[in-house]
Amino acid sequence: MTSIQNNWKWLIAAILPLTFTACKKDSVTPPISNKTTITVENVLNSSSLVESGTFQGTGTPPVILPGQTVSFRFSASIGQAVTFSSMYGWSNDLFFAPANPGIALYDQNKKPIEGDVSTQIKLWDNGTRVNQTPGANVVHPGIAENNAITEVNGKDAQGNTYLPASSLVKATLKYEGDSYFTLTLQNTSGGTANETPLSPGVWAVSYIAGGKLLNSAPIFTSGQPTANGLTQLAEAGNNAPLYTYIKSNTGIFTPLSPILVVVYNGIDNPIFKTGEKDRNEGLKDLAQQGNATLLAAALKGRPGVKNVYVLPAPNSTVLLPIIFNQSGGAVSQELSVAKGDRIAIATMYGFSNDWFFASSENGSDATQTADISSSIKLYDNGTAVDQFPGAGNNQFNLGGATASQSNVIAGVPNPNQFTTLPAITDMIKVKINVN
Repeated sequence: MTSIQNNWKWLIAAILPLTFTACKKDSVTPPISNKTTITVENVLNSSSLVESGTFQGTGTPPVILPGQTVSFRFSASIGQAVTFSSMYGWSNDLFFAPANPGIALYDQNKKPIEGDVSTQIKLWDNGTRVNQTPGANVVHPGIAENNAITEVNGKDAQGNTYLPASSLVKATLKYEGDSYFTLTLQNTSGGTANETPLSPGVWAVSYIAGGKLLNSAPIFTSGQPTANGLTQLAEAGNNAPLYTYIKSNTGIFTPLSPILVVVYNGIDNPIFKTGEKDRNEGLKDLAQQGNATLLAAALKGRPGVKNVYVLPAPNSTVLLPIIFNQSGGAVSQELSVAKGDRIAIATMYGFSNDWFFASSENGSDATQTADISSSIKLYDNGTAVDQFPGAGNNQFNLGGATASQSNVIAGVPNPNQFTTLPAITDMIKVKINVN
């Protein structure tokens, strides 16, 4: 866990440089009335890895024998990388893995990489067992030692020799479109001086924010002691403990864009209605880019609309999620309200193509003191083709340009075709407090 904390210090200490539009607070001054305060908070316990999984052979035991292949599929955006680890089976504690942060997936022109990427695979010594001569006669577990992880480049510390990892494991990338890749690993060690089975393995893809990976070393760090279950994989080919750790760090990470708050009376929720297409009043800009300016301007002065606010978080503009013990971003605004006033909000699910959180149905009573988080739902604006949240190369906040479509606004299913999201109330909290 310490390595992940170190990797995230930059994000906690600095402003997340996403491209959400910073907005000034705007309002239409209403008649004097009761005072209340609305507070919106990002309460998501965030994860550093967007996707992860395991792979194994088809036999018993499920190792990958010389000549056999395994494949796994994942989604990734520009700047993200895929990493994995698998034991060199006929060794004491050697394993195959790419150098951190993993196998590059896009070239300098932001085009998907395809074909043979074997040269990015390396052979590593876990540093927990003295290496015997590699082969079928290796005695497990062997003599214990306490060294850091090091790359095996031709020879190990005991003088045993090894072919380059790329001669023993062939890695091939295939781009399937829409940010999806398949990585195929083939055991090509057969007939070489380093013939070996490969163990079941673990793979992972890190989130990227502000051009930096949130976890650039999910599995190991060269020059540091092994941790988090990697020893069981490197010594015995048991991928379960390492995957338990990796899975615990896989999930959701998303900021929220500046919050649009609308106070209204005598009309329906003026922001949107499910089952209708986007009204071309600015909701698309909020849902795709986190820019509430156009929608706020369209709502101002409309009959029944009393106040319109756009609330950016202090310093960072966006509301960051909870990162370890660092509280999530929050904004508050004092409102002037009267009997019959209702309140509705909207904010972008930052790492998506066009998802947004918003007040459902006709919003909430603006004159109550209450936690109204349960009235917030997650919607798909229907104006952009969806991709894996946080791993789609067309997502605006990952530097992409959305692919347009024209569907009606609808709730985002959970689970959905990409992932299972936490409960809405575990992502966003909205409270009204009468002063």
